Amino acid sequence: MQIADLVTPERVACSVKISSKKRAFELLAELLAKNQQGLGQAEIMDSLLARERLGSTGLGHGVAIPHGRSKKLNRAIGAFVQLEKGIDFDAIDNQPVDLLFVLLVPEKCTEEHLQVLASLAEMLEDDDMRDKLHAAKSCEELCWLMGASVAHVPGSNAPRP
Repeated sequence: MQIADLVTPERVACSVKISSKKRAFELLAELLAKNQQGLGQAEIMDSLLARERLGSTGLGHGVAIPHGRSKKLNRAIGAFVQLEKGIDFDAIDNQPVDLLFVLLVPEKCTEEHLQVLASLAEMLEDDDMRDKLHAAKSCEELCWLMGASVAHVPGSNAPRP
């Protein structure tokens, strides 16, 4: 699965003003619930928070990848949010987070879940890619960057920018 397949343009938000981790999770759940019949925001929020209670999904360098599972999904979905200003996310490096990629997968898709998380982490560990995502000025630019980043997904032949 390619990262670009997880995120649709309506699930990307650019330069969002949020001041807390709780509000970030609310926005992420709202974005994931878009066009997902039978899957509500509250259920998504519960799944994300349950995972976050196990330990912060803040990877460092201003990046977090909150994720969860749902019985109601038959394929993985994602959303991406670029914050105007970083927020405290209990990240591993204790730095504020301003790039959030959220992932929700079917409950029984363990291998796919791990592959997608590994691909996301690899993409977001790349200093150049992170700098481009931080500097993006529009949702369109963020979408393009994530679409262009499919070279990071195992099995993809797409060129890297």
